[in-house]
Amino acid sequence: MKKELSRQEYLDLYYYMRLNRAVEDTMVKLFRQNQIVGGLYSSLGQEAISVGTAYALEKKDWLAPMIRNIGALLVKGVPPRDIFMQHMAKYDSPTKGKDGTSHFGDLDNLHIVSPISMLGDLIPVMTGVAMAGRYLGQKIVAMTWIGDGGSSTGVFHEGLNFAATQKAPFVLILENNLWAYSTPVRRQVPLENLADRAKAYGMDSYIVDGNDIVAVYSTAKEAVERARAGEGPILIEAKTFRRLGHAQHDPAEYVPKEMRAYWEARDPIALYEKFLASEKILDAKTKKEIEEKLDTLLAKEREFAENSPMPPAELAETGVYCTGDDCHKIRAKWERPMAEVTPPKSSVTAVWSIPGFGSGKGSGGANAPIHFGDTPSTPEKSVNASKSSNGSKTAAKVSAKTTAKKTLKAGAAGASRKARR
Repeated sequence: MKKELSRQEYLDLYYYMRLNRAVEDTMVKLFRQNQIVGGLYSSLGQEAISVGTAYALEKKDWLAPMIRNIGALLVKGVPPRDIFMQHMAKYDSPTKGKDGTSHFGDLDNLHIVSPISMLGDLIPVMTGVAMAGRYLGQKIVAMTWIGDGGSSTGVFHEGLNFAATQKAPFVLILENNLWAYSTPVRRQVPLENLADRAKAYGMDSYIVDGNDIVAVYSTAKEAVERARAGEGPILIEAKTFRRLGHAQHDPAEYVPKEMRAYWEARDPIALYEKFLASEKILDAKTKKEIEEKLDTLLAKEREFAENSPMPPAELAETGVYCTGDDCHKIRAKWERPMAEVTPPKSSVTAVWSIPGFGSGKGSGGANAPIHFGDTPSTPEKSVNASKSSNGSKTAAKVSAKTTAKKTLKAGAAGASRKARR
């Protein structure tokens, strides 16, 4: 770990990692009390990735989390009570109790796009968000996450190709936690580094220790700045380990004990505490103050969530379809003159210079006129005009031949008469 940030920034990263873990620990208790509706997924051991990458974004930037990216939501400004209530399906939750886990967003203020359960689909979606921001002149960067298993989906590759072709200001964080549910990464990818997948699309990539939050932040910050500067999309592979099962129902007995022990010894929070202590940034007093702050906050947030009512039955029929302004009033926020991206200024002649590309039949039956860039166009002639023209030429040739023959015969006859005389 390198000392590159201000003292407050170092402490911010520590606070958010501790908050991430504390929020999830609280939800485990709620789950065991049967207050969580649906599944519960853990990011234990991966907190440095969510926190470090999201901390590299500016307020105006956009992100779309996956199920293990609660830390990114907290960094973006989502209060713990919203995360609790969302998992508890409460009426005061961001989705009014209609969805669970982290399936909620905030398009207007926090610039968060809701997760999509189909792995990889967020890549083209966030590429579109990045392109839209560029079109509007907002100078934003869009970010999302994907796991090692999700990197084997078709839309992962389609999305990266799309992002690369469009040079979108987009950063993808590939969390290689070594397990796609119960499938080890070596059983589904014949690569040492998943970052190599970016090469196929002409994208730059980084590989970072996902348990070193300073390295994660520094790498993400560089990638975000490059994307914002117009260098195109960038992929970051963060190598880490999923310390718990896929979800609460999964004991993960398929994980070798030696592997688990190795990664537990590399806990990102413990490693970071050692670094902060060595740099004299975190002492016992500061650590205690942070812990007390977290305890007070989470007790208050949990109490609010538990006291929130369940949604009324009549709410079920509402919000099924977006009906316009009574649903939301999100509007494009232009930060550049519209004339820059609308005709005639944005018009581009739809021709390409491909000399000798070939020919084909036009609607008139003759060769179609071809125009590619600087290649001179060939005017099309109709079949009738062509036949008429050809017929005239043929008739002229026949007439000329007949006249020549008649002249030749006449000459021959004259010569014969002279010979007889």
